[in-house]
Amino acid sequence: QVRLVESGGGLVQPGGSLRLSCVASGSEFSINAMGWYRQAPGKQRDLVATITSGGITNYADSVKGRFTISRDNAKNTVYLQMNSLKPEDTAVYLCNAQVSRRGRPYGYWGQGTQVTVSS
Repeated sequence: QVRLVESGGGLVQPGGSLRLSCVASGSEFSINAMGWYRQAPGKQRDLVATITSGGITNYADSVKGRFTISRDNAKNTVYLQMNSLKPEDTAVYLCNAQVSRRGRPYGYWGQGTQVTVSS
């Protein structure tokens, strides 16, 4: 089993910044990719950004130029720096990890952290 714990959410004014963190813990696993998704009330879960173990990144068009995903492989941690936040960025942000355990692929989700952008 792999556990993902997110932190860093909160209330911020439009134009502000937040930094989310997600730490993966467990035993006998290697991380292939990690990413952030978000889900607003009544809407589907959407991809925000992903990063592979080799550092290849992918972003949703809506966050390109404003958000930056990064990771610390030694700490099994992924970060999401969010700048120039807009009210439409308000959502629960969920961390996802694609891992290998004993030669088999698995996907895990965190519990999520609330991000609210409002004046």
